[in-house]
Amino acid sequence: MIDLKLLRAEPDTVKASQIARGDDPAVVDQVLAADAERRDALQEFEAARAEQKTLGKDVARAQGEEKQALLARTKELAARVKSLQATADAASARAVELARSLGNLPEPGVPAGGADDFALVRTVGAPRDFAAEGIDVQDHLALGEGLAAIDMERGAKVSGSRFYFLTGMGARLELAILNAAMDRAIAAGFSPMMTPTLVRPEVMAGTGFLGKHADEIYRLERDDLYLTGTSEVALAGYHADEFLDLEAGPRRYAGWSACYRREAGSAGRDTRGIIRVHQFHKVEMFSYCRPEDAAAEHARFLATEEAMLQALELPYRVIDTAAGDLGSSAARKYDCEAWLPSQERWMEVTSTSNCTTYQARRLQIREKRETGTEPVATINGTIGTTRWIVALLENHQQADGSVRVPEALRPYLGGLEALTPVA
Repeated sequence: MIDLKLLRAEPDTVKASQIARGDDPAVVDQVLAADAERRDALQEFEAARAEQKTLGKDVARAQGEEKQALLARTKELAARVKSLQATADAASARAVELARSLGNLPEPGVPAGGADDFALVRTVGAPRDFAAEGIDVQDHLALGEGLAAIDMERGAKVSGSRFYFLTGMGARLELAILNAAMDRAIAAGFSPMMTPTLVRPEVMAGTGFLGKHADEIYRLERDDLYLTGTSEVALAGYHADEFLDLEAGPRRYAGWSACYRREAGSAGRDTRGIIRVHQFHKVEMFSYCRPEDAAAEHARFLATEEAMLQALELPYRVIDTAAGDLGSSAARKYDCEAWLPSQERWMEVTSTSNCTTYQARRLQIREKRETGTEPVATINGTIGTTRWIVALLENHQQADGSVRVPEALRPYLGGLEALTPVA
């Protein structure tokens, strides 16, 4: 949730944010009106409550008819206080609901617009010239099936479309990537965590995932729990309703979890193979830091992600995501996209977001400082996920259908230098 003091003081700034995101700026005026209604209702309730307390003292001192009159007045006032409290509570709930519909304010320099309006930050590495090498490029599924590593047919038989089995070397490859990612995160100062994948509604809402994209989330209605699409959700909820001491620096966690996404609205997109699926695994970095340290912490996350991509010898580019493609919580998001030879395009494999104080305000995660109690900032970023298998297989494929194993990954695969097709 954005800072309501900022909203009241600089409504035009928030309206500009809404426009940059492609959202309705009129919501800002609705929030301000609801907030004013809330404050007026609360003021009226508090005045009546103060009168009620004073009247109680007068009743205690009164005698006879005066006391009876005061008791009658007390009864009337009690009913009025109860009604005013209900009005104030309803106004407060509406104000909070409207305020929560506002996305975070993009940082200065974030491009306006939608998914195609990103700014290119840099490109690292050059895609291989497979034609010059005399190689007919195969996509990751053909390679994976040749290696007996991916089984889409049985995945669909067991669970439906967009599910799969990683078999044999496929399972080992995913574990290798994720273990390498976790080791790199630990070396960068992150504490490893195995996180829950079912969370309460207040935690899911607190991270900002129950807004416009709520239809992408699996919900267990009988238990009123949500399946997470990233361990960011559980890690953000880890310190909900707590005061943190960040005097010694940010608190950094790396969560390993299964992730679930309905992929609503993605019909026909990347339906072949394991690019866009309903279940996958991921190692997610997460940090709680002071707001003034958030930009530097965000840069640290991006550097860690890039180091992992470089270790796997993948050509990639970094993009500064446009405001309309940030999601509600992020103030800035950098995506790293690996080259996908079979489609001759860039494919997102990781991202990192600076959510400033947006999530912490909603989850009541604060720090007591000399200047008073302040919300902390939260940063998240992926350092390894199932989708990396796609980029690795395609970029390191050889003419005979084998796949070269990057040197950094070999210790996690028993020293294997290449993955060879199964006869």
